[in-house]
Amino acid sequence: MIIKFAKRHFTISFLCGLLIASLGLVTSTLQAEEPNIEDDPAALDPGMESSPIEPGSNVNPGRPMAPRTPPMPAQAAAGAAAPGAPGAQTLRPGEMMFNFQEADIQAVVKTVSQITGKNFLIDPRVKGKLTIISTQPVSKNVVYQIFLAALKAQGYTAIDSASGLTKLVPLGDAKQSAQVTTGAKPRPGEQTITHVVTVQHGSASQIVPLLRPLMAPTSQISVYPPANTLIITDYADNIRNLLHIVEILDQRGGSELTIIPLKHASALDIAEVIVRLYPNVTQSAAAPGVPTGGIGEGDRVTIMPDLRTNSLLVRAENAGTISDLRALVDKLDVPAKVSGNTRVVYLRNAEAVKLAEILRGLLSGEARVQAAVANVPGRPATKSGAESSQIQADEATNSLIISAPDAVFNNLRAVIEKLDVRRAQVFIEALIAEITTDKASQFGFQWAGGSASGNNSAVTGAMTNFPASGASIAGVATNPASLAAAGGLSIAYVGKKITLSDGTSVRNLGALARALEEKNIANILSTPNLLTLDNAEAKILFGQNVPFLTGSFAQAGGTTTGSVNPFQTIERKDVGLTLKIKPQISEGGGIKMQIFQETSSVARATGVQAQDLITNKRSLETTVVVDDGNTVVLGGLIEDNTQETTQAVPLLGRIPVLGWLFKYRDQKKTKTNLMVFLRPVIVRAPEDTYHFTNNRYEHMRATEKAATKEESPQLKNFKPSVIEPKPPRLSSDDEVSPDTTLGPPNISGGAAP
Repeated sequence: MIIKFAKRHFTISFLCGLLIASLGLVTSTLQAEEPNIEDDPAALDPGMESSPIEPGSNVNPGRPMAPRTPPMPAQAAAGAAAPGAPGAQTLRPGEMMFNFQEADIQAVVKTVSQITGKNFLIDPRVKGKLTIISTQPVSKNVVYQIFLAALKAQGYTAIDSASGLTKLVPLGDAKQSAQVTTGAKPRPGEQTITHVVTVQHGSASQIVPLLRPLMAPTSQISVYPPANTLIITDYADNIRNLLHIVEILDQRGGSELTIIPLKHASALDIAEVIVRLYPNVTQSAAAPGVPTGGIGEGDRVTIMPDLRTNSLLVRAENAGTISDLRALVDKLDVPAKVSGNTRVVYLRNAEAVKLAEILRGLLSGEARVQAAVANVPGRPATKSGAESSQIQADEATNSLIISAPDAVFNNLRAVIEKLDVRRAQVFIEALIAEITTDKASQFGFQWAGGSASGNNSAVTGAMTNFPASGASIAGVATNPASLAAAGGLSIAYVGKKITLSDGTSVRNLGALARALEEKNIANILSTPNLLTLDNAEAKILFGQNVPFLTGSFAQAGGTTTGSVNPFQTIERKDVGLTLKIKPQISEGGGIKMQIFQETSSVARATGVQAQDLITNKRSLETTVVVDDGNTVVLGGLIEDNTQETTQAVPLLGRIPVLGWLFKYRDQKKTKTNLMVFLRPVIVRAPEDTYHFTNNRYEHMRATEKAATKEESPQLKNFKPSVIEPKPPRLSSDDEVSPDTTLGPPNISGGAAP
């Protein structure tokens, strides 16, 4: 009985222990299946192995998949699996197992953000479930690429912004905000980017149809023909594959130079017709006014007319393009219906009237040569094309009307293209300084004395009366008030009056001492600026138009009174500052200038009539050569005049010291200095012209502002006029209404009907 009870108690204890052990194992398994990601980020890198998911496996949806093996110790999670663990894999530092089963996208984004440290901005339209199965350990970088691939499968993508924020958006919106890259191949990845690549040798337009089938429907590719550039928006990995294909296709072709001679038409006209047919037309830098262009949308073709041989120089990489070009030229190169063609050539820069005279002289010289050749015995008499050619100028439209055979017209067109070029300009800064100094001094004594004899019927006396002009002792004795009009310091003593028998009164004793020093300085400074074309004269005048009498005539009238009709002829002349300059730009940046400078003024009038006017004139005329931007000085000291006049009583005036009482000295010195400084600057670009104009405009505004006074109490409502700010410069991007009067560049019309 006791033995049976012991056996039953042992069995119950064994079963209870087995039950407790089973409960502990289940608890450990449940804890391993549900790690707290938010509280324990280390649970994301458990360092454990995972088996592939089988259908019907017990996995908690929305949570990272739990390993089937018990959790490893802490030291094993950092690198290696626990020894003896079944199916354990070796994990290197930084590696982890990355598995999700039907997990919400936002939960996966949160996990990836904690692993990679990236900040994500999720578009509200990004929704769904993700399943990621990883049987091998992966690094953090691989985790991010797996995540991007999973988003791509769901129709979403990630875009990295410049601020470091990664945006998750639908694929259709990626092209508006994708990161732009250039140069070499982009870094591999599943992120959406926009890459810009320039095709060096081939045609970008022809490569686009080859790449489009290799791209996703949501991707985009476009071409910019002027720069021969491709713009691709796609995944980075796919763009790398596309760029590899572009490298294979973008190879240098065997382009050769082809010469197409013309028999009837002008090479310049044919070239213009061809380049107008295609949009990608450029301007030749080697020969201004000669167009070059592309034949076909994607072909890289250069066309340049040779006026000397009347042929087209063509360089193309596609032999088929050259064949098409030859066929087009053959159709255009046909003789005109009428032998005397009339054409209108619109000039861009040259003056039609002057250019017509040059071309007529060219035709007349050619006609004389052909006439001399025709007079050779044995040659048939033929009329040359130059004799039958006519050239007229239309000044209103600045164009030439030319009626000439094709051969003559082609030669004239070559000359017109050479002469109808934009001429450079010269901006000249001038500084004209005139300094005049006058200095005069007067010093002396004058004496007078007299006495009456008898009954004052006669007076005996002596007088030193000098100088002849100005205050004198004789004038003071007669009129003492005249002393007030004398300049300088005048000291006079006048004696008593003596009355003569005829009633005249004179002074019997007087003395006059006079001292005067006078100094005048005149400083005339002018700073004119001139802007003129190369080899064109510029003139600036600042002064007055003064009348001068040139003749007079008196004719007796027809009346009985004998009256006369006086008649005078008057000529007006400019008096002031005149500057005339004619610059000529030479090779190497030198500027040859023909200069005429004149400074004139009206002297103090000696009368009230026009014939009494006297002008002071100082002129300078020369020719100099100055380098661009350098300063040259003209002129210098032109007058130094000294006058000294001494009047004295003989013998008495030579006495030392006391002799000053018997003499009078007048000294005058005049010195005039005129200097002209010139600084020419060559202006070739419109930007330089704008710079000089803006500088002068702001200078005038500052001068006007400084001269404007504040509002006066007497003129409360008076507002002085002010110079408004300079209007903004018209850029090349602004729309300008086209001038349809001039027609297309340089030539219009054709054979006369």
